[in-house]
Amino acid sequence: MDGVVGVINLIDSWVWGVPMLVLLLGAHIFLTIRTGFIQRKLPTAIKLSVTKDPDAPGDISQFGALCTALSATIGTGNIVGVGTAILAGGPGAVFWMWLTGVFGIATKYAETFAAVKYRVKDHSGNMLGGAMYAWERGFVRKDGSVPVWARVGAILFAAFAAIASFGIGSAVQSSAMTEVLTTNIPGAPAWACGLAIVVLVSLVIFGGVKVIAQVCERLVPFMAILYVIGCIIILCFNWQFVWPALVAIVVGAFNPTAVMGGAFGVTIMLALQFGCARGLFSNESGLGSAPIVASAASTRNPARQALVSMTGTFWDTVVICLLTGLVLVSTMLANGEILTGITAQTVTKGAELTSAAFASIPFVGTPILVVGMVLFAYSTILGWSYYGNRCIAYLFGKHAVRPYQVLYVAIAFLGAIGIGDVVWTISDITNALMAVPNIIMVLLLSGLIARETRHYVYDGNLNEKDETPIPQVESK
Repeated sequence: MDGVVGVINLIDSWVWGVPMLVLLLGAHIFLTIRTGFIQRKLPTAIKLSVTKDPDAPGDISQFGALCTALSATIGTGNIVGVGTAILAGGPGAVFWMWLTGVFGIATKYAETFAAVKYRVKDHSGNMLGGAMYAWERGFVRKDGSVPVWARVGAILFAAFAAIASFGIGSAVQSSAMTEVLTTNIPGAPAWACGLAIVVLVSLVIFGGVKVIAQVCERLVPFMAILYVIGCIIILCFNWQFVWPALVAIVVGAFNPTAVMGGAFGVTIMLALQFGCARGLFSNESGLGSAPIVASAASTRNPARQALVSMTGTFWDTVVICLLTGLVLVSTMLANGEILTGITAQTVTKGAELTSAAFASIPFVGTPILVVGMVLFAYSTILGWSYYGNRCIAYLFGKHAVRPYQVLYVAIAFLGAIGIGDVVWTISDITNALMAVPNIIMVLLLSGLIARETRHYVYDGNLNEKDETPIPQVESK
């Protein structure tokens, strides 16, 4: 087993090597420039996210699509994932996570724009979209045929996304949820937690995107606000260490051995690698996942929903991950025994670091962690079930959706009863594999996205309705 784990870790380090970091960060920076630094439109985007567009084509509201996407992105990556990044890359990894989020806002905008522009509908009138349809329709020839290379890009994205959904969306989340419950509720059996997860997830995902969106609209704002308030309370406890924590995060990004006595023994490359990897795991900018549900939103033009979707990266990484990072690093500075545990190799997992840090805060720390982890993980399972659902339907037809859903909840149960940290590594690998065809597609379409962004966003035409007919696809 150790040999298998070693091979998986080797693949992960290769996949997340310099080429992937260059592709990811390069795309973020390039698209930031190409879209005219679209991040400056965040106030407009936040306003649009709570504005209804009832006369526009779509299945769910813009806010419902955002909440469903946020349900999938605000997950264990925001809590345990930050702890894992700090252990592997030192406090400086938080800086790279945050920076990945800031520039990733532009990538989230661009990938959503492409997905909504090239969305289609089935015979029931349901909207379908994502990188697979952008690949097929964005490069279609004048005679209506789709180049083989474009179809390959579509299939690769859908296949990798479907596989990734079992890891990042199901097993990782249920494993993290069960671990935090069994650790903090003495006597709670893992199988009972797994069974409860299966029941609660099944009640929602078998109802389709509208039911998922309805649940997420109510759950996501509540859980996010509750967690943010909890983190602020903890930072008030640690107020003397908040500024030193910020310094450690920034300095550690460029000189890891200069912070915390070099307890982590990491390099700049490790801080960058794990910060970017966990940043992508957390906000999914460039992954191509959120545009799948954004394509179902009621929106009059692609730019409006793209603006709404990009706020997800802002809330997820720029706000929530940074708060978690500050909580963990400030608590580590305030409690020397945690640093001692890291140095002595008794604290070796992200979940252990996170639990130790939150538990050190009297009365409120552990409840905030438990409630946050359970709600975040549960919502992520719901959101990713829809992503995998749409990719499976694209690859194999609508009749394959129900078997996929059954397998999805079964994997959640298996994750609850015994899949360990290796799942995080496998999820890192599949994230990278689905990100590659998605980012390539967005870069190839960046010229069109830039032109239409100028028209809709910068020339004051955000209220203009896109009159291009939405084609209907044949059911498989």
